[in-house]
Amino acid sequence: MSTAQGRETPAVQAGVAEVDVAIVGAGLAGTALTLALAKTGRKVALVDPHRTHHDEFRAEKIGMAQMRLFEKLGLGPAIEPLVTPMTDIHVFRLGQLFRRERKWEFGFSYGPLVNGLRAALPPEAPLTVGKVAEVSTGPDRQRLVLTDGSIIEARLLVVATGHGEAIRRAIGMERIEESKAHSLSLGFDLAVTPQQCPYPAVTCYARNPADLTAYLSVFPIGNRMRANMFGYHTVADAWTRDFRANPQKMLLEMMPEIAAQCGNFEVASPVEVRQVSLTTTTGHRRDGVVVVGDAFWTTCPTPGVGINRVMTDVDRLVSTFIPDWLETPGMAADKICAFYDDPTKIATDGSAMRSSVYAKRITIETGMEWRLRRLRNNAARQLMILGRKISRRDALPAPSAA
Repeated sequence: MSTAQGRETPAVQAGVAEVDVAIVGAGLAGTALTLALAKTGRKVALVDPHRTHHDEFRAEKIGMAQMRLFEKLGLGPAIEPLVTPMTDIHVFRLGQLFRRERKWEFGFSYGPLVNGLRAALPPEAPLTVGKVAEVSTGPDRQRLVLTDGSIIEARLLVVATGHGEAIRRAIGMERIEESKAHSLSLGFDLAVTPQQCPYPAVTCYARNPADLTAYLSVFPIGNRMRANMFGYHTVADAWTRDFRANPQKMLLEMMPEIAAQCGNFEVASPVEVRQVSLTTTTGHRRDGVVVVGDAFWTTCPTPGVGINRVMTDVDRLVSTFIPDWLETPGMAADKICAFYDDPTKIATDGSAMRSSVYAKRITIETGMEWRLRRLRNNAARQLMILGRKISRRDALPAPSAA
C-alpha cells in the first residue's frame, strides 16, 4: 500500500466510481455514517474486506443517550429490532443490594448489530467488498485503488478502520499508546434464562481491590442472559487463564451475594476476552481525510462510554461538518481540523479518556489518596444501605394488640 499526499489525480477514466464520501471500514462507525449520509442524499462508497462482519466480543450494551443518537440520525428502525431493552437494573455494592436503577438500557451482540446495519444500506450506497491497495490524498480529491483494480474517487475520505493500522500508516498517521493493556473485558453467557433470573439485569461491584476487578454486568440479549466482567488483569495473567478454565468457581468466590439469583453462575458458553489499550492518534490533521471512532482514539469499555464517543463522531460529521465541507470547493486541512477542534467532540473524547483512567485508579490504586477515596465512598454507601433498612423497618405496620 502506498500514499501520496497532494498527488495530482489522473483524469477520470472508465470504471472509476465517483462519490462525495469514501468510507473505509464497515464496523459500527463506518456503517452508521454511511447509512446516515445516504439518507441525506449524499453519494457514499463504503469499503470493507468482508461482506459479513465476523463474530467479535466488543460493546454489548448502550444507554438511552446512545439510542437517541441512533434515532436522531434516522437509524432507529434499523437498530431497534437488534437490541433487547431493559429498564430495571439491580445494583449490588459491598455484598448487598445497593439500589435499583430505573433507566433504559439495550443489550446486543456487536457482530449481528453491525450486520443488521449493513443489511439496511440502500442500493445507492452498497457495501463494496474489497481491500485497499493504494490510497492517494490531497486538498481536492481522494483516490482509493482496490486490490481487484477498481478505483473510487471522492472529495472526502473517512477512515473508520477501528484498530486496523494499514490505511492509517499509509496516510501517515501514528497510534500512540497512552496506557498499554489498560483493562480486560470478559464476556460469556449464563445458563440461567431471562425468565428464570429473578432480576431483569444486575450490576455487581467487586469488594476487594486485590481482585483487580471493577464490576460484573448481567443483562438479557434476546433469550439469553449475558455477562460482561470488566477489570485490570492482562491476557497473560494466571488469573485470566484460571477464570477462562473455571469462571463459575471464581465468580462464586468473588460475588457470592448474587450467585443464587444468577443460577449460581453456571456458564453456558466459552469465556471471550478482550484486552484494551488507551490510544490516541498523531498526524491526523491533513488534507482530505478524517479519522473517526476507535481509529482516532481508543478508550476503556469499563465506564461504558465507547459507543457514545463513536456515535458522537458520526452525529457531528452528519449534522454539521460534512454538509458544510461539501458546500464549498476543496477539502483542505483547515476544513478537516474544524471537526477535531469541535467543542462537542473535544468534550466527549476528553471525558471518555478521563473516565477510563479514573475507573482504573479508583478500583485498584493502592496509594493513600485512592485508599481514602474508596474508604469515603464505601462509608457513604454503607450509610445509605443502613438508612434504607431503617426506613423499610419503620414503614412496617405496628403489631396488632390482639
